[in-house]
Amino acid sequence: MLKQQYFVLSGTIFGLVSLLHFIRAFNQWPFQIGPWSLPISLSWIAGVIAAMLCVWALWLFSNNQQRKEN
Repeated sequence: MLKQQYFVLSGTIFGLVSLLHFIRAFNQWPFQIGPWSLPISLSWIAGVIAAMLCVWALWLFSNNQQRKEN
């Protein structure tokens, strides 16, 4: 049961992070930490990677559910 909760929680978090990166990139919002600014292209890349991790976590959750039913 703990493993299933982990998959759902991590999938949800990665999904939200991905969504925020895509919103930031689409709206061209600036992001700066001290003298360093994050390029928009990096948000597109981070959004894709976070989306892939989200899909992977939810896929693992789905496979784990199917194994318990069989």
